[in-house]
Amino acid sequence: MKNALISLVFLFCCSVVTNAQKDSTKSRAEPRVKQFWMVILKTGPKDKVITDSVQRSTIFAGHFSNMERLHKEGILKAAGPFGKNDFTWRGLFIMDCATKEEAETHVKTDPSVAAGIFIYDIVPWWSEPSGSFAPGKPENKEK
Repeated sequence: MKNALISLVFLFCCSVVTNAQKDSTKSRAEPRVKQFWMVILKTGPKDKVITDSVQRSTIFAGHFSNMERLHKEGILKAAGPFGKNDFTWRGLFIMDCATKEEAETHVKTDPSVAAGIFIYDIVPWWSEPSGSFAPGKPENKEK
């Protein structure tokens, strides 16, 4: 009887340890990584050609309006300029699009790209879809 009780306690302890290990692997979140598209804006062939300050101001006002629109639509997740560099890199977009072609369609709506001030490269980029990179449109915090 004593051996049966010891065996029963031993089996119970083993099952508790085994279930605890299974539960801990279930509770550990698998890393969630999503593909985004990184757009590197580079100096274009018309950057030095378009010198009229009014024309450049109009183009860049459209550039910023376009970025704001894409952000509100949940497409543009991050954007900003590069500092001085040894490349022709001027700025960066991170876009939430299904395909490279979709990202390119949105980039081509930018007046600075259409004017030739910027050209671009598009490459896949991965991140966890949280914070600024959460799916969908940003929450409207203005009331």
